[in-house]
Amino acid sequence: MNIALMAHDNKKELMVQFCTAYCGILAKHTICATSTTGQLVAEATGLKIHRFLSYAHGGGQQIGARIAYNEIDLVLCFSDPNGKEPDDGVTYISRLCDQNNIPFASNVATAEMLVLGLARGDLDWRDIVNPKTKPFTA
Repeated sequence: MNIALMAHDNKKELMVQFCTAYCGILAKHTICATSTTGQLVAEATGLKIHRFLSYAHGGGQQIGARIAYNEIDLVLCFSDPNGKEPDDGVTYISRLCDQNNIPFASNVATAEMLVLGLARGDLDWRDIVNPKTKPFTA
């Protein structure tokens, strides 16, 4: 499965902790991330992660394009609900996931359910929708 990771600045440490906890499961899959999030997770876990641009420089758009082409199977996007205004980029990613039936988690509770389901094989139906597509190499 192709998994995308994204996190707002004050959620990056939570993403690192999450990926550290589930490193054994994530290591069996292809992972991409926006630049800083990918770097932090890779340094903490040793996971191979394809890093796109930083979110502010178009990394979210790069991931969004891969979602639109059905090249991503799961998105973990830890957003900050305490921001002054809703983040249009996160809304855009969420809508793309909805349009393409791609599981999307915006918080650690949902991410945990998806990753545990991934380990059980609950998301194997994505292999039918997206047979062995490798849009990037880690």
